[in-house]
Amino acid sequence: MEKLRLVVLSGAGISAESGIRTFRDSGGLWEDHDIMDVATPQAWSRNMELVLEFYNQRRRQLHEALPNTAHYDLAELEKYFEVQIITQNVDDLHERAGSTNVLHLHGELKKVRSTSNPDLVFTLEGWELKKGDLCPQGSQLRPHIVWFGEPVPLISVAARISATADIYLIVGTSLNVYPAAGLVGYVQRGVPVYLIDPGDLPVGHIPDLTLIREKATSGMKKFVEMVLPATPE
Repeated sequence: MEKLRLVVLSGAGISAESGIRTFRDSGGLWEDHDIMDVATPQAWSRNMELVLEFYNQRRRQLHEALPNTAHYDLAELEKYFEVQIITQNVDDLHERAGSTNVLHLHGELKKVRSTSNPDLVFTLEGWELKKGDLCPQGSQLRPHIVWFGEPVPLISVAARISATADIYLIVGTSLNVYPAAGLVGYVQRGVPVYLIDPGDLPVGHIPDLTLIREKATSGMKKFVEMVLPATPE
């Protein structure tokens, strides 16, 4: 029997339980940096070295982080569903847990790209990117991250994927960051939507919603219990 298609939109909350902090946890600061100083095109133009070092620190942190049970539960669900993850996270914890279909909306921390040709993307060896590190065309390499104020190139792909869901799961995101927060609007009418979040979110506009008021790790356990009994072996 053909597997149902489970589309997952994940955000910072799922990685937070692996020790990866986000700017939304600390009043607009990201590891004590104002996001406008480290995560915008203007910041790059103003102080390239600061931006480079900021992301070098993020890579070191990621090197020490491990996937948590929520990541592993999502990977395990590939036994029962056709799982497609759309993540706002730039870490690789989904992949390290075993998920095989992951779309990174906001880029990937372990990758870098040319400043002159955004299609030239490379996996970074180690965790340090420095001023003077050039692409084969001779341009400075930058983090492969979608900064604030930049377009999200994969959002249309994510919208098409969202429209194909038989089940839609939102975990670890408070639906505050657009355009990613708008993806649930592409889910077809009648498709069950599950949202895992401990907060009190304004979700009255989402039809067919089941709200699981838990953190990602405990919420994923409940989600698995809810959906697996109805899934054929």
